[in-house]
Amino acid sequence: MAATKITINSNGSIRVEGDFEIVDPQGAPFELAGRTIVSLCRCGHSANKPFCDGSHKTSGFSDTVIARELPPPKPKL
Repeated sequence: MAATKITINSNGSIRVEGDFEIVDPQGAPFELAGRTIVSLCRCGHSANKPFCDGSHKTSGFSDTVIARELPPPKPKL
C-alpha cells in the first residue's frame, strides 16, 4: 500500500497523493475514477467543492504556508 502525501500549497489547493479515500459527512465515498492524486479546495470558491477548480487564482486567495510544530493534543476527559 502506497503512503499518502498531503501538500498544502501556498496560495492554492491541498494536494493529496497516494492511497486514500474521500467520503462525505454520511460516509459515502466520492468516486475518484482511479485517481491517485487530487487537489482539494482551500479558498472556498471552487464550483466543484471539495475539489479545486483553480478558482483561487482569480479570487484573490492568499495564504503562505510554512510547516510548523503543533502543540500536543489536549487529554480527552
